[in-house]
Amino acid sequence: MARFLTPDQLAGFEKYKYNSIDTSVLSNYVMHPFWNWCVQFCPVWVAPNLLTFAGFLLTVFNFLLFSYYDYGFHAVTEENVTNDYIPSWVWAVSAVNLFVAYTLDGIDGKQARRTGTSGPLGELFDHGLDSYSSVLIPTCLYSIFGRDELSPLRFFFVIWNIFINFYLTHWEKYNTGVMFLPWGYDFTMIGSCCLLLVTSAIGPRAWHVPLPGGLSPGIVFELVLYFSAMVTSQTVILWNIYKSYRDRTGKMRSFWEAVRPLVPLLLFFALSSAWALYSPTDIINRGPRLFFLLTGTIFSNINCRLIVSQMSDTRCEAFNGLLVPYALVMALVFYCRVSPMTELLLLGALCVGSSAAHIYYGTRVVQEMCEHFKIDCFHIKPKIK
Repeated sequence: MARFLTPDQLAGFEKYKYNSIDTSVLSNYVMHPFWNWCVQFCPVWVAPNLLTFAGFLLTVFNFLLFSYYDYGFHAVTEENVTNDYIPSWVWAVSAVNLFVAYTLDGIDGKQARRTGTSGPLGELFDHGLDSYSSVLIPTCLYSIFGRDELSPLRFFFVIWNIFINFYLTHWEKYNTGVMFLPWGYDFTMIGSCCLLLVTSAIGPRAWHVPLPGGLSPGIVFELVLYFSAMVTSQTVILWNIYKSYRDRTGKMRSFWEAVRPLVPLLLFFALSSAWALYSPTDIINRGPRLFFLLTGTIFSNINCRLIVSQMSDTRCEAFNGLLVPYALVMALVFYCRVSPMTELLLLGALCVGSSAAHIYYGTRVVQEMCEHFKIDCFHIKPKIK
């Protein structure tokens, strides 16, 4: 059976020590005290990774729930003549699920320290699943605004904005050796929970009223995400990397080695954007949910491989194998002029295949780490006295 982790990576994991800086006011003065209170109710026999995985499954459930009630993001559009709207309870349940998932993500590390099971597997497992959630959570929020407020193409670039911010945080750690936890994450999660909860009470139509200056809530939502990303994330990340080189506190890689992790991300961004913009059959409008999920799956795989490299302090891959079938399908679509149904079927097949490959990769990496460290992912082994 093929192995995904090299001996050098496993050796790097043995030396790994978690190093992070969290300056968020919301995180330090509100969320951490709340999580410290919550974790005391968690039985000591519950493995931290079980909490992480349970939270991730709640985001998957939300995604499937909205897929059922609003698969094509038409529920709040003017063209929805059937009045087949999303029930108010769906918004409420998704808000509760998201808050619980956020809480579980906040206490898993505390549970690990509490039970003496802290280690590199927990961080890798946590951040790897978070990278997958970065497409699942925003896609649920898209149903609040729908196609009338944000076209699928514009929302495609919104989620890419989220992907880039998430990726750059790990790229920052790849070069500085420190995880600078972004302020925007906690505010975004709490804001998303409140947005879903309020929508359950007043209905999504309330977010479709015209605002002064010809703006709409959807446009404001879009602009806030882009602006906050630049102010609270991207500029801060570039400054932290620059400072690590100036003060010689980081990894001190050469320029090309430092930017190497950006190559597969930029290549995938170019390929996916070209397909979304120039599809012969306008695939982004005919199958947006599948397109978003496929994009998020491949992004998660690229990001997980970066996480492995930065945690094990090894050289990051400059190419991702999932881009090969992606590019082949694009070539078939663009040069063979396939029918609209054929392109949609190819998109579905690529989504299924990429998801299976990514899940297999994640499963094998976890298994290999468990074998190496002689631990169980979801079970705390009793200590030998």
